[in-house]
Amino acid sequence: MNSQYFIPPLNFGMIEDDLYRSGQPNELNFPFLEKLGLKTVVWLAPEEPNQRFLNFIDDQEINLEHLGVATSVNAWDPISEEIVLEALEVILNPRNFPLIIMCNLGRHRTGTVVGCLRKLQRWNLTSIFEEYRRYAGPKVRLLNEQFIELFDTDLCRVPVDPPPWL
Repeated sequence: MNSQYFIPPLNFGMIEDDLYRSGQPNELNFPFLEKLGLKTVVWLAPEEPNQRFLNFIDDQEINLEHLGVATSVNAWDPISEEIVLEALEVILNPRNFPLIIMCNLGRHRTGTVVGCLRKLQRWNLTSIFEEYRRYAGPKVRLLNEQFIELFDTDLCRVPVDPPPWL
């Protein structure tokens, strides 16, 4: 009997219906991701995803939105406002669902984008930071929390047909 295990990637979480977050997956996570029926991966790290994951994306005919390339190569630098706005534009388009937001560990860049999305959903800052910290663990970056706090949601282009949770 062939039993298959479904192992989610590091820092996997469901944000909303058909909207997920995680760190970069490995081969053990591919069967799990396949079950999600993903249409889009928003990749926020400056470097390319690893080749096995790129092959998986290609095999599954998933659209890869690599938005991290315009940033500094220094992983400690906070994500730019430009990249957050680009990411939110992709995330707010229901035609891209099911969608997953990823960076290497699914902590800081992903957490910042999700925090800005929560702000757009009118969550209070305490709840936004609690969610950010749950995924960041002991590696909380105050610059990211400050970025979320100061993020101007008026800069976001909300589509005519936004997702139901917005």
